[in-house]
Amino acid sequence: MKLGEWQMGSNAAVEAGRPLAIEARGIIKRFDGFTAVDGVDLMVPEGAIYGILGPNGAGKTTTLRMLLGIIDPDAGVRRVLGHDRPHEVAHAIGYLPEERGLYPSMKAYEAIAFLGALRGLPLKEGRERGRALLEEHGLGYATDRQIRQLSKGMAQQVQLLGTLVHEPRLVVFDEPFSGLDALNQGKLERMIRALAAKGTTVIFSTHVIAHAERLCDEVAIIAGGKVPFAGPVDVARDRIRPQVRLETRAGDGPWRQALPADARREGAFWFFSLPESGVEPLLRALIEGEAGILSLSIERAGLHDAFVAIAGEAAARALEESPDEEARR
Repeated sequence: MKLGEWQMGSNAAVEAGRPLAIEARGIIKRFDGFTAVDGVDLMVPEGAIYGILGPNGAGKTTTLRMLLGIIDPDAGVRRVLGHDRPHEVAHAIGYLPEERGLYPSMKAYEAIAFLGALRGLPLKEGRERGRALLEEHGLGYATDRQIRQLSKGMAQQVQLLGTLVHEPRLVVFDEPFSGLDALNQGKLERMIRALAAKGTTVIFSTHVIAHAERLCDEVAIIAGGKVPFAGPVDVARDRIRPQVRLETRAGDGPWRQALPADARREGAFWFFSLPESGVEPLLRALIEGEAGILSLSIERAGLHDAFVAIAGEAAARALEESPDEEARR
């Protein structure tokens, strides 16, 4: 891609009122002849909660590391917070890698300050913020404890706070929910929403569809190093027509001709895709045909069904079989 084309694409996004925190076009990464990421395009709007959804081994971590400048792509271009070199804006980025790790002998508040210092935050200020963050998140009692004295879950929370202590504009989490119990997963979800409410851009990878569906404005579905879909969650779900469940008093009649070709009967209910003409013509035919409507519900497709339709059954099975980080330790 020519530089002028790259700049024109970015300016168009700004003019449309959606400046981009991250833009990547055609990025490719190979390792020893194996293509881990194969021509990925991503556009993450500022202030969005953006999920990269796919099974382990799909290329999520490699993609994030290229975006952050930890490794360089073999081909393609990327821009982070308006810069072609991610290292130039490292001070404005918070990154929580999948591989957690803190110095065991450090005290909790010092570990937070140290992580902030790596992003340019003065140590003195980092120590003050570290103590305040631990108090704010119910860990004040652990402020002066060494990391080796903390439980695994508490140590993960300390590292999370260290990712945020310098108040970054962009936060990148790699499988942030792995190893957290249900209570701490809920805390993290609330924290992510609070960050986005303040205008911080949050991008995270996950193999758990429920997290992406609950949290994300937009998602990129990645499978086999490719991204077959990237965009709003609602657009992904709309790849599958809503499903109708109908119960009628009459078992047969002229109204049956109004049911779509995929209609199937299971017990007392009819199941079929919502016709493209919408529900109103169907309702008219049911009423005029004296079907005797006992119940009618329309259910929109979930993100799981959309993932299957977009990425395929094999990728969906791999997603469901992806082990949690806790299980791999």
